[in-house]
Amino acid sequence: MKYVDEFRDRRLIEKVAGRIRMTVTRDRAYRIMEVCGTHTMSIFRFGLKDILPANINLISGPGCPVCVTPNGFIDKAIALAGIKDVVIATFGDMLRVPGSYSTLEKERAGGAAVRIVYSTMDALSLAKKNPEKEIVFLGIGFETTAPTVARSILEAKRGKINNYSVLCGHKTMPEALKALVDDRDFNIDGFLLPGHVSAVIGVKPYEFLPKRYGRRCVIAGFEPLDIMQAILMLIAQNRPKVDVQYTRIIEANGNALARKCIKDVFRKAPSMWRGIGVVKDSGLEIKDKYSGFNAELRFKIKGISAPKEDKSCICGEVLRGVSRPSDCALFANVCSPEHPVGACMVSSEGTCAAYYRYGR
Repeated sequence: MKYVDEFRDRRLIEKVAGRIRMTVTRDRAYRIMEVCGTHTMSIFRFGLKDILPANINLISGPGCPVCVTPNGFIDKAIALAGIKDVVIATFGDMLRVPGSYSTLEKERAGGAAVRIVYSTMDALSLAKKNPEKEIVFLGIGFETTAPTVARSILEAKRGKINNYSVLCGHKTMPEALKALVDDRDFNIDGFLLPGHVSAVIGVKPYEFLPKRYGRRCVIAGFEPLDIMQAILMLIAQNRPKVDVQYTRIIEANGNALARKCIKDVFRKAPSMWRGIGVVKDSGLEIKDKYSGFNAELRFKIKGISAPKEDKSCICGEVLRGVSRPSDCALFANVCSPEHPVGACMVSSEGTCAAYYRYGR
């Protein structure tokens, strides 16, 4: 198949749904976590839950980079925005993510220099055009976006763009999945693994999931037919393993050039995940040789108190797959995409945003 329409063909999707119904064991419950927020949005947008057998339970995971970014990171970004001549460059979905006391959107309304960009190259261009300003790019995301940020640092160094730096909040997915399955209360049979992350890291980094933990895994594409095929492959496995449904994109070893870019600029570090906590080696920090482009080292951030969480918000539980958005007293009441209380309601990939838009 070559065209998107083919991956959304209702007849093909219903045919796969029929095969799923024939394959499942009727008296068994299947708990499957779709790790990526784009999977969650597609599942709701195309109504896939409605055509699956009732004993297949799809549960959203921590695959939205905006959602798992902790309040402390937002607090640092807001503090940087308060420094004279500093301009924060960020993707638009970060503007409304709540920090402990404010958002970048509110700070911008109050006069802080916060600019929306669409790529790291846009941020570099902003630095070139405004040599009298300090441009700080907010680097968030998983292995998918980390290479582009690494490349921007390499380009800044090569081009001597010395007024450019990155506040680094990048995270890596396999370590977070390990933290989840290590939790005694984690009750998931298998994973729909993220296609975009896997395009970079390949298949091998997930092999510990079936080998050590007995979890079934399928790397899935994002169209409805992709997801349905991946679910069929998952429940049809004779033994736990990592299968690849997204074969038109995924190569076994991933993207060597992108991984080299990450390795050249970043090193592994502990990282705080919203809802999961600090996970060993699940973050990326800028290496010492590029410390001049590390915003945390470049600027003395003052006046930041310990991060504060809204205790009435259950975003953390949603990201761990132990609660649904509808379990939250704030959902669709106080908290909505127009007035988000938690990060999961902000991004288009957020589980709460998907439930609000399609699942109510």
